[in-house]
Amino acid sequence: MSETKAIEARVPGLWSSLREAVMGTTQDFTEGSIERAIILLAVPMVLEMCMESLFGVVDVFWVAHLGADAIATVGLTETCLMVLFCIALGLSMGATALVARRIGEKDEAAAGVVAVQAIVVGLVVSTITAALGYIYAPELLRVMGGTEEVVRVGSGYTRMIFAGSATIFLLFLINAVFRGAGDAATAMRVLWLANIVNLCLNPCLIFGIGPFPKLGVTGSAVGTTIGRGIGVLFQIWMLTSGRGRFVVRAAQVRLDFLVMLKMIRLSLSAIVQYLVQMCAWIGVVRIIASFGSAAAAANTLAIKIIVFAILPSWGMSNAAATLVGQNLGAGKPERAERSVWRTGFYNMLFLGGVGLVFIAFADQIIALFTNDPAVVPIAVSGLRLLSYGYISYAYGMVVTAAFNGAGDTFTPTMLNIICFWVCQIPLAYFLAFHTILGPRGVFVSVVVGDSLLAVLSILLFRRGKWKQTVV
Repeated sequence: MSETKAIEARVPGLWSSLREAVMGTTQDFTEGSIERAIILLAVPMVLEMCMESLFGVVDVFWVAHLGADAIATVGLTETCLMVLFCIALGLSMGATALVARRIGEKDEAAAGVVAVQAIVVGLVVSTITAALGYIYAPELLRVMGGTEEVVRVGSGYTRMIFAGSATIFLLFLINAVFRGAGDAATAMRVLWLANIVNLCLNPCLIFGIGPFPKLGVTGSAVGTTIGRGIGVLFQIWMLTSGRGRFVVRAAQVRLDFLVMLKMIRLSLSAIVQYLVQMCAWIGVVRIIASFGSAAAAANTLAIKIIVFAILPSWGMSNAAATLVGQNLGAGKPERAERSVWRTGFYNMLFLGGVGLVFIAFADQIIALFTNDPAVVPIAVSGLRLLSYGYISYAYGMVVTAAFNGAGDTFTPTMLNIICFWVCQIPLAYFLAFHTILGPRGVFVSVVVGDSLLAVLSILLFRRGKWKQTVV
């Protein structure tokens, strides 16, 4: 057998790795090929994130048939939920870092204890948010600018969504546990199941199809909550049945306040990190909105296209976080570092290619969504300008995720404050109102802020202090 054939026999091909990524793997991510580890983790994570974004798309698609007030209800409620998502994402980052570290140390029992504490914290926090959201749903809609008709039509929807807060938190947290354990395929299947249920129930409960009651916009919230709830039940079954890669056994189902406090400590910085990002983005949108509805619409189009294209990169970033956590736990910091640089390089190739397509065909892409002469020029220039930053986004996303995966959630939080609040927002205001760029200046500021984040993250990452993080 030739050397080439011997290599082919030893190393699974790309299609084989893709199949294994979707079906599930028992690969030890602290050993073997880093490239294969990235594929096995990133592919299901990308598909998982696509499924998560589908919840909102399904809601809007069916609710759009009920009129403007119903659409406004969904939009305003989702804006309120952004705070919940920031908390859930922050807690998830703490859970992923701890579970990955324990798995890397080959201490699956300790990882199971972490998983139990994550569930308890999720239940406690969601009980508080559910009670407050249910009681104050009408006031939340009014604060967000909803008319009295929106409040009348949509209070039931908002109440139901907040009442189901536990399903939101547990979906995030238990999937974070699966990802930290390297079982990204199970996390992906959870979102598949939840979305299939949501897709089936939404039209039935909104319009009263067959034996289902006609609930209007509230039916969308009921369907979404039931879908998420069934996803959570599947998560718990996979955690306890022994069918998945990672199992929580009866002996690990106990309160451990030291572990719980450690997870909360890690998560607090991560929560602030996501809140800083969210508030900075609200500031950017507010500046663009001051130029009128055409500029706001152009921004919405450009950002939706950009975010959709970046979804695979979030999957690769999450893969980097898991690889860093597990390899640090295994006492292999150099392999952890190589995993980050390799993931960042592949992410750069992907986003660089997407960026070139967007720059070359921005006019044609925007034309698919609108032909409004007031919107098109701003949207085209916005898409092109944002695409110039794709290479920096690629490395910035991966390196930031690597810090979080190592348990160093403080560093990216401070970098976000510096790059977004000290740099991006003031620069956006200056370029928008004090130069000829107008709303295009805001797009420039976004590229500058994200590029600065990438540069500073890489410089700090190269110093290597994250390798000594104790979790």
